[in-house]
Parts: sequence; structure tokens; C-alpha cells
Amino acid sequence: MTIRILSLYFLLLFTLNSCAQDKNPVNTKNSFEVIVPDLNNPWGFTFLPDNSILINEKEGKIIHFKNKVKTEITGLPDIYVRGQGGLLDITLHPNYSENGWIYFSYASPKGENKGGNTAIMRAKIKNNTLVNKELLYKAEPNTTRGQHFGSRIVFDKNGYLFFTIGERGQRDINPQDLTRDCGKVYRLNDDGTIPNDNPFYNIKNAKKAIWSYGHRNPQGMELHPETKAIWTHEHGPKGGDEINIIKKGKNYGWPVITYGKNYSGTTITNETAKEGMEQPLHYWTPSIAPSGMAFISSNKYGDWKGNLLVGSLKFSYLDRCVLKDGKVIKEERLLDNIGRVRSIEQGPDGFIYVGVENLGIVKLIRT
Repeated sequence: MTIRILSLYFLLLFTLNSCAQDKNPVNTKNSFEVIVPDLNNPWGFTFLPDNSILINEKEGKIIHFKNKVKTEITGLPDIYVRGQGGLLDITLHPNYSENGWIYFSYASPKGENKGGNTAIMRAKIKNNTLVNKELLYKAEPNTTRGQHFGSRIVFDKNGYLFFTIGERGQRDINPQDLTRDCGKVYRLNDDGTIPNDNPFYNIKNAKKAIWSYGHRNPQGMELHPETKAIWTHEHGPKGGDEINIIKKGKNYGWPVITYGKNYSGTTITNETAKEGMEQPLHYWTPSIAPSGMAFISSNKYGDWKGNLLVGSLKFSYLDRCVLKDGKVIKEERLLDNIGRVRSIEQGPDGFIYVGVENLGIVKLIRT
């Protein structure tokens, strides 16, 4: 009995200390309205031209939400649901109104080995069914590991398709090796072909779709509304979550340099910087476990315009990052304790919408 009480005491002490480490102040002058209720894990969502919403539930469902009615889209490919893997991000082609293409990422079992790995597919929707499905990229090899699928998708100003794949928990094998998938940001043409000006296109045995490397698990990616640069954030281990501006052919260091440690508290490396490796624009220690990312570019939130929003899975809030001269100069917690924030989008109406696990999609309201 005494051992059990002591165990509970230390567990409580650890929990309190862990939670207390996040020092970002709480802004209480905000609230939310539930727009799409009763979702389990809205990993990604996107707005259609008619303002309805396509929502990816990680468990393997695409939901079309229109006029307060949820309709499940059928015809999905086989999806490998394990750990962090499942049905992940979703976005529209920049010319969707003309061509009808949607793009989504998912953990796919396609391939020779057991398990799965990240894949990118495009398709069209007809009569609530996916048609004209085209597999654009499939990372190899498959693995039964359940972590670090990455999977955010964005189109840049020139119509190129960028996406992320995490290092699948194989940090000493994948992220620094250009001949292997995983731990990378990739660039494709919209039809899945590989641009011949990709940085490693002419490197023998390199994966030609790679745009940058040395990443751990990027679960946020967004195009900056003014500079049009691609920003990402990625999970560190224990500490060392990062925001990065992605540049052609650059090495972002994982696991050679990091501001984090192993989950056990032991050292991964003493190096936080090294020649030829990029420094993050910002990093979090302790980790907030970031997922989802959006810039506020509308006038709906007053002087918050230009701020960056990042979801925190670990601490259950929306992190408002104030930017100045390319640096995060201030952070504060919005929607504090709302739940695990998984995805964020600015809607066509200029409001910010947030996907929250075991809640749904909510609209951020500044009060």
C-alpha cells in the first residue's frame, strides 16, 4: 500500500512539474464556437469553394460537412492505421475550381514489407466517391513502427506540391541519408512528376523528390502570406521542437544537432549548431508537441494580423506567436485547455478554424 501511494505521489509530482514548465501566458480574451461537432481526430481539413469542408479523420474517413450535415466520402485507398499513422492531411489544387483535384496524405500499406509508410494521392470526388485516384508518391520501405509519418501538404506560389515525411523513428538511418525516404521535405509537380531542378535530382541514387533533409517529424507546414516562403514546424524529442523556413537543398540537422534530449533525459548530442546545418527560426524547450499551423492574414483579429498560430498537442492550447524581423518575440496561449489541437486553417471568411481531438472543428473568436 505504501509503495502504491509513493508511486502515485511521484506520478502527480512529475505531472505537475511537467505542466508547470510551459511558461507562456494565457490570454483569456478569446473564445470559440463549435462549427463541426463530434470528431475524433480531425488531422487535416480544407474549405471547398462553396464554403463546405472536407475533413480527414485519422481513423480513415473523409467527411464532407455541408449545411450542418456530415457525408462520408467512399472509395478511399487502403490505409495503414497504426500509432500516429492513418488518414492525415488534405488540401485542394490551386485551380480546384477548374480541375477538381484534391490531394491527401496517408499511411499506406502498399509495398513489399509489412507495415506502411507515408503516401500522397490525388483524386476527384463524384457522387460522394473518390474517382480518378492517382498515387503520386509512396515512401519506402514499409515499417511496422507507428511514429513520425509527418504528412503536411502545401502548394507554393508556383504551383509546386510540397509535403513532409517524418523519419519514422529511425533517426540514425533516414534523415541524413539522401538515398532513403523519410525525415525530408519533398517537392513534386502537381501531377506527381519530379521537377528536374530539384536540388538532388542529378545526385546518383538520391531520392530525386527531396527538397530539404535532416527533419524529425514535421506536422505543420504553411506558405507565408507575404514572403511566400514555406514555413514548417517539427516535433523534437524531449525539448527541441522547431520552426523552420524551408530552403532548397538545406540540411536541418536532425539528429546531428538538436536542442532536445532523449525522452529518458539522456543526451542525444551536445551539438546545437554545426557548419552546413540550418538553425531553427524558433525552438521550444520544453516541447509543446506542435501540430497544425496557420498565419493570420485577414483583418478579423485586429493587431493579431501577421501572427503565426501553432497547435499544442501536449498542453492543449493554440499558441499565438508574435513575429518581428523574422523572430518569435512573444507567445501566448489561446483556447487554453480546449484539448489536443491537431489542425488549423484560415477560412475563406478570414476566421481561424481549429481542429481539436475529441471535440471537432471550432472557430476562434477574439472577445
